[in-house]
Amino acid sequence: MATGGVNPEQPIEDLLRELAPQVLGALMRRHGQFDACEDAVQEALLAASQQWPTEGVPNRPRSWLLTVASRSLVDQWRSESARRRREETAAALESAGRDLAADPQGAADRDDTLGLLFLCCHPSLSPASQLALTLRAVGGLTTTEIAAAFLVPEATMARRISRAKQVIRSAGARFELPPESDWAGRLGVVLHVLYLVFNEGYTTSSGPGLHRADLTAEAIRLTRLLHCLLPGEGEVAGLLALMLLTDARRAARTDAGGSIVPLAEQRRELWDAPRIAEGLALVTRTLGAVPLGPYQVQAAIAAVHDEAPTAEETDWPQILALYEVLAQVAPGPMITLSRAVAQAMVHGPKAGLALLGTLDGDERMAHTHRLEAVRAHLLELAGETIAARESYLRAARMTASLPEQRYLARRAAHLRPAALPTNPAG
Repeated sequence: MATGGVNPEQPIEDLLRELAPQVLGALMRRHGQFDACEDAVQEALLAASQQWPTEGVPNRPRSWLLTVASRSLVDQWRSESARRRREETAAALESAGRDLAADPQGAADRDDTLGLLFLCCHPSLSPASQLALTLRAVGGLTTTEIAAAFLVPEATMARRISRAKQVIRSAGARFELPPESDWAGRLGVVLHVLYLVFNEGYTTSSGPGLHRADLTAEAIRLTRLLHCLLPGEGEVAGLLALMLLTDARRAARTDAGGSIVPLAEQRRELWDAPRIAEGLALVTRTLGAVPLGPYQVQAAIAAVHDEAPTAEETDWPQILALYEVLAQVAPGPMITLSRAVAQAMVHGPKAGLALLGTLDGDERMAHTHRLEAVRAHLLELAGETIAARESYLRAARMTASLPEQRYLARRAAHLRPAALPTNPAG
């Protein structure tokens, strides 16, 4: 089949992810029932992934997906026990499927991605469920792909997604934007979910790899789409800029053997210049033009790092000043952790260690290796090699990421005391 208006260079997987929220939104506007429509869309995506590579992408891929998804809905309702309801529903769905297939562009004139994001990030859901449902319904990822991304069995992820859809149904959540009074808080949840997806991809919490490029790419794609839908929202632009400026360094974060390369030692010519330019443009347009938020400040910090020609030329006083602002806008232990590093670079490692000490009693840091890793780094800068080595080893034991374990263990080994000379006369 010919591709018609479809970009022939676009990979099928990318096309399906782009179309997934459009098809789901079209079905939900007509039928409601998020769980049934979402299952039907997944069936259509699966069929397309199996057929299109060999048969070719249809001229109207959105129409194709809508037709297959509608037929899947028909099959679902036909399996119900109430014969009258079954027949009525099936007939209505068959008619709806024909309508949708006949007017695919009309069905997609209204972009439903924002509504789907708000629905998937419903406050009744746990953060883990929000992540999973967003990646499946809006990102178009399969349950298998989501399970692999978060290193859990597929059956576990399937149950999590199923429970999430049940919670949405029980909460009576509707496929519509929340009232203006809830807008700011709900948008914050959406941005936080996208931020978590990016972070898990950029530095995986466990497993053999340091990063998952598919997750970072998906987070950037969805945030870019959200920015197109809400161009005036400063924090959306800030989050997109932060992702671009951070992901631009990905190629330099590991060496040829897969070992971690710290920021100060990275080959900056490997950084992605177009991504940096796009991120810098977003920061420049946003800062000062809209109310300031934490993602904008973090993006500004990333911009200072990316603009430095060398590690030695990094404007650490400006970074410290930005972290002081961030501590006022969005205080938290992870901000204090990063601020301690900037403090050390400006005022010396002892000053950084003093600020770091304020986190020792914070229970929120008990389940992360970051505090010990930063402490080790600052102790090493201060020349306290024995204490630094102990902190590196503690941090290595606390992380489930194999690349981080190896990096921290190597830093500790580098600080191992030299063996005492033997006495020949002894």
